[in-house]
Amino acid sequence: MPEIDLGDICLHYGTWPTERSQDREVVHLVHGLGAPRLRWPQELVDALVDRGFDVVAHDNRDSGRSTVLHDRRMGGGAVRRLLEGGDVDLPYTLADMAADVVRLWDHLGVERAHVVGASMGGMIAQHVAMAYPHRTRSLTSVMSTTGARDVGHPTEEATKVLLTPLPADDLDEYLAAAMASRRVIESPDYFDEGEMREHLLALWEHGVHPEGTVRQFLAILADGDRTERLRAIEVPTLVIHGVLDPLIDKSGGVATAEAIPGAELLLLDGMAHDIPVPLVPQVAGAIADHARAASSAHA
Repeated sequence: MPEIDLGDICLHYGTWPTERSQDREVVHLVHGLGAPRLRWPQELVDALVDRGFDVVAHDNRDSGRSTVLHDRRMGGGAVRRLLEGGDVDLPYTLADMAADVVRLWDHLGVERAHVVGASMGGMIAQHVAMAYPHRTRSLTSVMSTTGARDVGHPTEEATKVLLTPLPADDLDEYLAAAMASRRVIESPDYFDEGEMREHLLALWEHGVHPEGTVRQFLAILADGDRTERLRAIEVPTLVIHGVLDPLIDKSGGVATAEAIPGAELLLLDGMAHDIPVPLVPQVAGAIADHARAASSAHA
């Protein structure tokens, strides 16, 4: 997969089909905390292509094969300071990560795109819609939230997952810890240990960067409550959230839909903090229908 040098960072990305068509609109998938583009089910990518879209996905800075800022070490003390209302010299912000998305569009010659973000990626996608409405055909925010402290709460068990870095020096330790974490946050009715092991091995080969995840988490914390900023979004918006989500409770999705004028809300039974393959047709169909409606409304 190709990589683009933006000067300050490099972004690793993929496009489907490999050769883009100028006649097809683009759906750009942005994933979440510590999650490279491989976290998107390939079945979802293929389903969107089958529905007539070109798909772009990238590794956020500090994840996968994109630039990892090894020279900006940020420990747990920085997280505590932010949680307690203190100041931290951030390596970057969610707004910077949203700018990465648009800079990739510039590189690919994409004038406007449908942006779809999951979890932290949903927050980044919200920033894209806020800062670059003229470049954004539509917004889909998946299993994300507004940043308000009174919504989107994790369970106690999911909080431990969120605050515990994955091992990155030993494959067996990584697999054990990551498997345990995924059992907590992913849809229980669709969890398959064998398939998950293969997925985790692919992520290991692609790059695991616990320190980068800390820096991304700091960007989330520093962004604060976006509720009032979200009220200014005029881009057609769809919010998708799993009813069983233990990491960002469904109230986060409800609050997001309530904050963005005219937003649609789709709550999915049986879905936790993932997009299980059996639900891909429903999720892909909702994203595609929303994108087509948004384009038709602004034709």
